[in-house]
Amino acid sequence: MSLITDYGFVLLLLACLFGFFMAWGVGANDVANAMGTSVGSRALTIKQAIVVAMVFEFCGAYLAGGQVTETIKSGIVDASLISPELMVLGMMSALLAAGTWLLIASMKGWPVSTTHSIVGAVIGFAAVGISMDAVKWSGVGPIVASWVVSPVLSGVVAFGLFMSVQKLIIDTDSPFKNAKRFVPLYMFLTGFMVAVMTLSKGLKHIGLNLSSNQSLLLAVGVGTLVMLLGIAILSRIHVDEEADKAFHFSSVEKVFAVLMIFTACSMAFAHGSNDVANAVGPLAAIVGVIQSGGEAVGAKAALPSWVLLLGAVGIVIGLATYGYKVIATIGKEITELTPSRGFAAELATATTVVGASAIGLPVSTTHTLVGAVLGVGIARGIGALNLGVIGSIFMSWIITLPVGAALSILFFLVLKGIFA
Repeated sequence: MSLITDYGFVLLLLACLFGFFMAWGVGANDVANAMGTSVGSRALTIKQAIVVAMVFEFCGAYLAGGQVTETIKSGIVDASLISPELMVLGMMSALLAAGTWLLIASMKGWPVSTTHSIVGAVIGFAAVGISMDAVKWSGVGPIVASWVVSPVLSGVVAFGLFMSVQKLIIDTDSPFKNAKRFVPLYMFLTGFMVAVMTLSKGLKHIGLNLSSNQSLLLAVGVGTLVMLLGIAILSRIHVDEEADKAFHFSSVEKVFAVLMIFTACSMAFAHGSNDVANAVGPLAAIVGVIQSGGEAVGAKAALPSWVLLLGAVGIVIGLATYGYKVIATIGKEITELTPSRGFAAELATATTVVGASAIGLPVSTTHTLVGAVLGVGIARGIGALNLGVIGSIFMSWIITLPVGAALSILFFLVLKGIFA
């Protein structure tokens, strides 16, 4: 226990620094992906997207981030096989490794998965630094499966949503009139879906325990409120016959641009609720061990709210300072996006990510969003997709996990050499 007794404060300070660095990387890389569809479809400018993301990422991370954090904290590594000292040094090296890889990827403009980065890093230090038995391979299985399931699932949902838009609105005799009729229903769905997941799963750590019926009623209220707000904004939009001459659905897309503001908010909230875990999960494990004096390696300590706050602030600063580098890739280079297509992709992504957060599964927002954009592209035919860009995105996904693991092993050995 001497390491934690002698260097407890220094280790905690370094862990907070590394956790903040990792959260900055999440903001710079992953949040930029999440906002890419809004910017690519020209529903929001880059500045507006950053403001929306800053507010709703923070709320999602702080209010609904607790569930997934538990999976990263104790679902991947068998704490009973790891000494407190090695747990602290290992989780610190995982944060530093994942943060470093995200910094490199963001500088290059590559959209990579922060979930891959941190999971690979945690597996790397545990497998090499302790033993192969220290990794809970049964816990890793569902995470790996989610990397395939989440893009496929969000792709299917996005495909279905976009086909419903085509059937109800675009392929009708009066698309503008039908857009004004049906878009408020999509707004209700957006508000309801995010609210029901947040209320039923995410607010326990701030002391708000609601029953299923209470959560459902409140979610219906939130959905209705969002819908009424949307109707008020839509009432100001009128047919622009001049613009419709150049592009038949110009006025319809203006209606969807309003809807995209709502889906961008839900997307940012969903991303914050899931991906804050990548930064604060390992940090929560370190804080638990140090605060208990090395006694509570496997204990289920309550997640301190300041840890979630640190992660939320880091994400926001990362987006504001460096997010513009990656934001264009998904929004402009996979397939041509309009507000109606971007809406389908964003709502499908938010649904998949918030659903995954609710069951504690750390899915990759990048994978989920790319799957959704592909789903929308496929609805228009395979020729609408830029297969070269898709190929390079897939390649960056494949190398992320091994790079995260390798960097984690390197930093683990360095930290062990300094402190042990």
